[in-house]
Amino acid sequence: MKILLFGKNGQVGWELQRSLAPLGELLALDRGSGDLCGDLEDPQGVADTIARVRPDVVVNAAAYTAVDKAESEPELAGRINAEAPGAMAEAAERVGAWMVHYSTDYVFDGSGSRPWREDDPIAPVSAYGRTKAEGEALVATRCSRHLIFRTSWVFAFRGGNFLHTMLRLAQEREQLSVVDDQFGAPTGAELIADVTAFALKSASRGESAAGIYHLAAAGETSWHGYARFAIETARASAQGSRITARQVEPVPSSAYRTVARRPHNSRLDTTKLQGAFALRLPPWQAGVERVLTETGWASPAGRARTA
Repeated sequence: MKILLFGKNGQVGWELQRSLAPLGELLALDRGSGDLCGDLEDPQGVADTIARVRPDVVVNAAAYTAVDKAESEPELAGRINAEAPGAMAEAAERVGAWMVHYSTDYVFDGSGSRPWREDDPIAPVSAYGRTKAEGEALVATRCSRHLIFRTSWVFAFRGGNFLHTMLRLAQEREQLSVVDDQFGAPTGAELIADVTAFALKSASRGESAAGIYHLAAAGETSWHGYARFAIETARASAQGSRITARQVEPVPSSAYRTVARRPHNSRLDTTKLQGAFALRLPPWQAGVERVLTETGWASPAGRARTA
């Protein structure tokens, strides 16, 4: 199996290089990749790369993810999140390849409290969400053998994300204020990559697995609960003395003014994914603890269990 990966240096892309390597020949690209175009700002260029490489699988882990900035750069966000994936899907179809693409809970309006199912109507309320929804549609209609994974609240050992931000602030301040009326499941890039590899192995045996799937860790919490869990776990580690924050106060979303509207409900129903591929997804706390352990912020002897 020949696999062509775009976005190798992102949080998910970095983990995909590990999880996909055992499946066959892996060619991983990013924006600057020599004579092969890996830059999604050039839709025709990435399509030409697929035509030249002729892979069995195309995996797109690249995206425009600056949610607030997308409101002032909708054309750029659309080129990267919609136009390029659409061109990639068309090229993948021409060479008979599977295409894996990642999307987000932002395709929904964030209302209610029930976890979103794959067949729920989409209604994005931000430029980022709209461009991701457009990308989904183009991939699904242009490549018959597609796997689209919607996920949320992604974190990883490397890269900038909420988990690393909270740990940094917990060392700088005595009190933190974190939103407590937005709910979801923190989902590790490592889990996303491992599930992707597992699903590809299954899907390569036939086309019946093609479709959109929700991929998120089990359980749910608020951003406030997530922050408390991470900070208390870090406080119980050997480096715990570096944590100066003594209080993590819950606040409503209205306490922070953002350019783009954030969803209050980012819960994703993963029943379809688990049934299709015979998987059991781990609780979100396990993934957070794993990353904290890798960074020296958690120890087996003392782990917090608050959320």
